[in-house]
Amino acid sequence: MSRWTALLHLAQLFTMALAVVGTTVLVYTGYLFVLEPLSLLKQAIGRIQGGDFSARVNRVSSDEFGTLADGFNGMAADVQSMYLTLEARVLEKTTELQEKRERLEALYSVTSLVAKAASLQELTRGFVQRLRPIAHADAIALRWSDETNARFLMLASEGLPVHMVEAEQCVYAGDCHCGSSDGPTGLRVIPINSVKPGRLLQCQLAGFATIVSIPIRLHDRLMGEVDLFFHADHSITPSDQSLLEALTAHLAAAMENLRLQALERESAVAHERSFIARELHDSIAQSLAFLKIQVQLMQDALAKNDPDQVRTVLQEIDTGVRESYADVRELLVHFRTRTSDEDIEPALQTTLRKFELQCAVPTNFAMDGHGLPLAPDQQVQVLHIVQEALSNVRKHANAAQVWLDVRQQPHWRFEIRDNGRGFSNEPGNHDETHVGLRIMHERAERIGGHLEVHSTPGRGTSVILSLAPASAPRAKRDGSLVEIQEPALV
Repeated sequence: MSRWTALLHLAQLFTMALAVVGTTVLVYTGYLFVLEPLSLLKQAIGRIQGGDFSARVNRVSSDEFGTLADGFNGMAADVQSMYLTLEARVLEKTTELQEKRERLEALYSVTSLVAKAASLQELTRGFVQRLRPIAHADAIALRWSDETNARFLMLASEGLPVHMVEAEQCVYAGDCHCGSSDGPTGLRVIPINSVKPGRLLQCQLAGFATIVSIPIRLHDRLMGEVDLFFHADHSITPSDQSLLEALTAHLAAAMENLRLQALERESAVAHERSFIARELHDSIAQSLAFLKIQVQLMQDALAKNDPDQVRTVLQEIDTGVRESYADVRELLVHFRTRTSDEDIEPALQTTLRKFELQCAVPTNFAMDGHGLPLAPDQQVQVLHIVQEALSNVRKHANAAQVWLDVRQQPHWRFEIRDNGRGFSNEPGNHDETHVGLRIMHERAERIGGHLEVHSTPGRGTSVILSLAPASAPRAKRDGSLVEIQEPALV
């Protein structure tokens, strides 16, 4: 019994030792495979929370904790990459938003200009002022094309040297890469060094390296083009190209609206002229017919030597003249005239032909240069001045030859010369017969021009009408905007 009891105690001690060893092994195994990975993961999380995005967990096993370590390391790498590129991505988004804001501002600015511009001069000048900073161009030119696309006239410019503005005031299609009607229908980037020999090289002489040409089109009709000049090599991104083409489309629509408005005004003027013609026929023409009859009666009374009849007829003539004068004064208050052509040259030639038919005096007509067409109101006043000068020649000069010389550059200048008897042009020598000179001066001032009359007894007379320099494209020495006179839009 004593031996069995000892064996039982020994078995109990062995069991207790085995339990302690198993518990120790189990605790160590749990720490090694569970607690230590969790501790490493916790430390890595703490480092990431502290801003150390380079923290990683070493994979010590291939079980679930190893998979968890791989997932944590991948997440930490993504967070680190996002953090490192966050500033660049924010800058990229900010730049993109800034570009979109600038595009919206540009579109709004041009839309506002289109809505407010009342004349082609105001529209083109405002457009080049707005487009140049938008495109970051060193200079800009806006060219107007005629109906046949054979000539391109410079309406406005900014940043171009004076010699280039004067040389390219009128560019014929094909003489330069600017002003091309047979090229591509869209935006063109033209390297200056690649231009063909024989074409105009004013832009190269001015130091420009690249030209960006944007055609102004409306319903497939070429109305002109906008040329951007750069001193360095330049390329256009697709977004910039779409913006520039959208802005020029707004400009084309605005130019067409101004043309339609001008046509509407012309129609109103034509209607008023028809009304005045009827008034002239019904009033003055009838009065003149009455006066003609009275003159015949006066001749009959004088032939019969009838003083009473003479006095009666004179009284009737005086009454008729007074009525005609009153009718003329009333009509002149509302009278307006209109030219039918965009160019004044045919109207001047017609005026000279009528003069030759009236007085059988030969005339000579010469026109030099190419410039912007005169506005309709300017054409009217110029024609009236020329007609009045020719009327004075017919009435007073007794001339054998008349010359009409027209110069368009650098500004419009009209000179009417004759080889008649002339007159003394000193102050105080003008009587009521020279009231036409005063009227011509007033007409010249009305259109911003200057009238000069030079005459010497026995050596003929010269009447010179010079329009203001602003009536033709001019550039200031500092390269600022060109001043122009609005051309006819019909």
